[in-house]
Amino acid sequence: MKSMLCTIYKSSREAELYLYVAKGSDLSQIPADLMARAGNLLEVMTLSLTEERKLARVNSKQVLEDIRDKGYFLQLPPNIHSQPVRYGK
Repeated sequence: MKSMLCTIYKSSREAELYLYVAKGSDLSQIPADLMARAGNLLEVMTLSLTEERKLARVNSKQVLEDIRDKGYFLQLPPNIHSQPVRYGK
């Protein structure tokens, strides 16, 4: 997957927690435990994401791969990146 329209949501409960999904995705497919942690999701933006696009804190290629494989990419606050977090599958 080289590019996609991606919608980014921020968590209402946890600062700097963002969820990336393909534009138009059904958010009911996101794992329930992740949704419980995030609270209400507030749409931040929709952008055309390519492997080459620079993002502030995450690798765009990884974002695209996770969306393809899991249906979403979770960007955690920077202070907990060293702790692996898995939801769903």
